[in-house]
Amino acid sequence: MHGVKLFLFFVPALMAALSIGFGSVHADPAKYPQYAQQTLPAGVKPEFIKLDALVNEIVNRRTPIMIDVRSVEEYQEAHIKGAISIPLGEFESRVGEIPRDRPLVLY
Repeated sequence: MHGVKLFLFFVPALMAALSIGFGSVHADPAKYPQYAQQTLPAGVKPEFIKLDALVNEIVNRRTPIMIDVRSVEEYQEAHIKGAISIPLGEFESRVGEIPRDRPLVLY
């Protein structure tokens, strides 16, 4: 992604930090075996953001675009307020929909 920082983050920690009030939410890697051994495309270099840094960005109104890559059902069950749902299986075909003017957080 040209000109856009890509941040990856784990949803349970983010949800807890943002205090959105959901019960325990855990991803089940057994639901996604097709992604277990994938690697990133050439030229894509993610940066990992720590929880306190992400919270600081949000508090200072520099909220990144948050994309929930879980299934539609998981998104409907619980998600971060304002997050966009783009399931991982659809991500490549929908990447053109993602604004490029802000950093991204995929969870």
